[in-house]
Amino acid sequence: MAEPILRMTHISKNFAGVQALRGVQFDLFPGEVHAILGENGAGKSTLIKIITGVHQPNEGEIFLNGTQVHFADPREAREHGIAAIYQEPSLFPDLDIAENIFVGRQPMRGGQQINWKTMTSEAGNLLDTLGVELNPKTKARDLSVAEQQMVEIARALSVNAKILIMDEPTSSLTLAEVADLFRIVRRLRESGTAIVFISHRLEDLFELADRVTVLRDGAYVDTRPMAGVTTEQLIQMMVGRTLNDLFPKLDVEASDVALKVEKLSLEGVFNNVSFELRKGEILGMAGLVGAGRTDVARTIFGITPATSGRIEIDGREVRITNPQQAMNLGLAYVPEDRQHHGLVLPMSINHNITLPTISNFAQNGWIKNSAASIAAQEAATQMEVKASSIWQKAKELSGGNQQKVVLAKWLATQPRILILDEPTRGIDVGTKAAVHGLMSELAAQGMAILMISSELPEILGMSDRILVMREGYVTAQFSREEATQEKIMLAATQSLEGVLN
Repeated sequence: MAEPILRMTHISKNFAGVQALRGVQFDLFPGEVHAILGENGAGKSTLIKIITGVHQPNEGEIFLNGTQVHFADPREAREHGIAAIYQEPSLFPDLDIAENIFVGRQPMRGGQQINWKTMTSEAGNLLDTLGVELNPKTKARDLSVAEQQMVEIARALSVNAKILIMDEPTSSLTLAEVADLFRIVRRLRESGTAIVFISHRLEDLFELADRVTVLRDGAYVDTRPMAGVTTEQLIQMMVGRTLNDLFPKLDVEASDVALKVEKLSLEGVFNNVSFELRKGEILGMAGLVGAGRTDVARTIFGITPATSGRIEIDGREVRITNPQQAMNLGLAYVPEDRQHHGLVLPMSINHNITLPTISNFAQNGWIKNSAASIAAQEAATQMEVKASSIWQKAKELSGGNQQKVVLAKWLATQPRILILDEPTRGIDVGTKAAVHGLMSELAAQGMAILMISSELPEILGMSDRILVMREGYVTAQFSREEATQEKIMLAATQSLEGVLN
């Protein structure tokens, strides 16, 4: 490992006067997993796009195997053995696995016809190399997110990629799928592939990465061996300050019951879910992916009405069959998938924030745009949304700022009961702390909050009480004082025999 396969020195990049990177250095050795860490807006994506030829640096030099290179476009980077796998898979849904692996490079027979047999066979060999049991003739649309990522890795191997970039690959995977992905990454590392790994999940990095490079505000901070760094040190490097408490939970005396759910069921999805949520309380809901937590939230909010059971709000039984009824009753729901269910990406921040409350700005059939814009600006400012203006499109924002817009939108409805589904998924540590602080303040003001999260530190750090679900059933309930990671994981994985009996 004396000579890096990739070395970048003094890399700077600006866009229309905005300095995205300044003086960044980075090196990567064969057979290592090198993590790049930083808050949203730190410059990680820009650096990756320079490595893959999407952008060209304004200053600095790039060396590949000791030779200086200039990539005019992604095609040139691919030809030099650089491949990238992004958070959202980029497969063609109507093509099968083999076609996706070899798209644009299909083996030909006689120079005129695709050799389907050879293509399918070679795709199968690549999947076997990764230890992945998939039929090469399966359509991409029938694959899970994890399986699609495996296909993208196979596609990278098919072009003999020596450098593989993985951008937030675990954000939408189950624990079992993450373990499978890590197994494949380790196999690639052993074969000499150099891997750049980007993740907001620090636990991923400690388990997998050999070294970590931290960026902050477009500048290089440091590179450290993962074995010699602590979580606290990484956080301090990322945000430029010490975060002694990522979970600023205020002690609040919960009062009256705001929401009561009794034997709530959705046929074939979840059964006999019962709990109470009090004003000033944060009730955490834990469980593995597929346990039914999101389905319960969607049912309470009226997206998928219950088939049986009772819902009470402020002691009065209600029947919620659509989200408008839920909103009228003082409920708000921040969904798990902000891009597809929380935002209208082509629309501006202004229009996204005012979407649920647009009727408040209507008069005689006309929208008072100035009043709506003032309200949106106030909400965006309160949430500290970083954008050029409230007219910037939501799709142009970082993940953390998109999440802030979703929160601003629903808080503008002035809810009494707030349901948060994975409130900090895919956002950086600094923004997570800000969201946690907001949650704590809202609870202190008397809001009742139901928080669904797959991150156990978040569940333990922010919840007053914790419910655990497995396969559509509530399997346990813990107070803040008695909850531990071990107890929660046991309840999330234990047999349902005792629950059903």
